[in-house]
Amino acid sequence: MDLTGRVAVITGGSRGLGRAIALGLVEAGAAVAVASRKLESCAALVAEIEALGGRASAHAFDAASWEDCDRLFAEVTERWGGADILVNNAGKSPVEPSSLETSQAAFDVILAINLRSPFRLSALFGAQMVARGGGAIVNVSSSGSRKAEPYFAPYAAAKAGLNTLTESFAKEYGPTVRVNTVMPGPFHTDGTKTWSRSKGFAEHARKNQPLGRGGEPAEIVGAVVYLVSDLASYVTGACLAVDGGHLIARG
Repeated sequence: MDLTGRVAVITGGSRGLGRAIALGLVEAGAAVAVASRKLESCAALVAEIEALGGRASAHAFDAASWEDCDRLFAEVTERWGGADILVNNAGKSPVEPSSLETSQAAFDVILAINLRSPFRLSALFGAQMVARGGGAIVNVSSSGSRKAEPYFAPYAAAKAGLNTLTESFAKEYGPTVRVNTVMPGPFHTDGTKTWSRSKGFAEHARKNQPLGRGGEPAEIVGAVVYLVSDLASYVTGACLAVDGGHLIARG
């Protein structure tokens, strides 16, 4: 899975699954534009990548902002001349007490980050990839998009919409640009620590999932690198579950 000479953009790339994916793309030979809300966190990862002999750039990026999507596209184009790979990883999955107690502000920001941002970035970078002769987009969805629970209904709905966007963009930008989805299940990350404790995450996984545990960030890397590589040259519009069997849970 050689990505030498390719430029990859990853949102939410400074920690958790995004960090692991960024490092995996670099290991495969790609240069990486790391984008997330905290520029200093992106810069720290870029320094780490450069110390390993890789190439990377840091970009402050608010996934809830349409204007920031446009700015990120402009920055990447200026710095790297465009992108060959886009990984829409930025996400927000707050746990709400109930649907009734979910505010309009919370609903709007969840939809903006998880659905609107990938739409805008895919439109921008996808059209550019077509003009450049090819590329690959991977949307990071969630197994919750197909196995929703009441306490994260807006998030599940946004990720289900992201699955649909994958199919739409695969048709719009094919045959030169491939667009696919990975659907992580429960993963141990900084962002899920509070949720994990409050919902008995580890115990639920042990009892109900075929693999009996939550995932570690490094375990998402192979799926993403495969989908953006030439090994997946006949794969587009697909949704690949990386969830320890969450979608076929025993319980």
